[in-house]
Amino acid sequence: MTTQTPDPTLDRLLRHMAWANARLIARLAELDDAALGLTAPGSEWSVAMILGHIVGGAGGYVARLEGTARPAASMPPAAVAELEAIAAACAGLDARLRAAASVPDGFVEYDYGSGKKRRRRSTILGQSIHHATEHRAQIAGALAANGRDAIDLDALDLWSYGDAEGLGA
Repeated sequence: MTTQTPDPTLDRLLRHMAWANARLIARLAELDDAALGLTAPGSEWSVAMILGHIVGGAGGYVARLEGTARPAASMPPAAVAELEAIAAACAGLDARLRAAASVPDGFVEYDYGSGKKRRRRSTILGQSIHHATEHRAQIAGALAANGRDAIDLDALDLWSYGDAEGLGA
């Protein structure tokens, strides 16, 4: 039996997402509990809520790709002490997304709200990457809007990942 080789570009993008998510959570763990409650002006979503949404979204994408039930929503972290468990959960989901990329592209059907949805596997995988990137930026913005320049998005980009990976950008 021949094993499908993952697309090297998609694989690298998924590895980058996992690395950036882990770095984000590690940086948040260095802050105080109050930082988790910060919001950007005009938004009711706190840093903790956005982080929970990143991880919850990953769980939803995994469920769609694996054909399993979507996991129950989890509560946003109330304290930085909870971030170690969130980091482990996120890493596990990111690894499952990467594994799902080894399955050939095709359509999956899943329950979504009031009915069924049908999407390409590649669309779900691509959305998982964009979703995490968008919300990492929202977290950085919420912190910066409150005078906490704790997350340097340039340190989480693909160039920095290439340097960290040791393979060059």
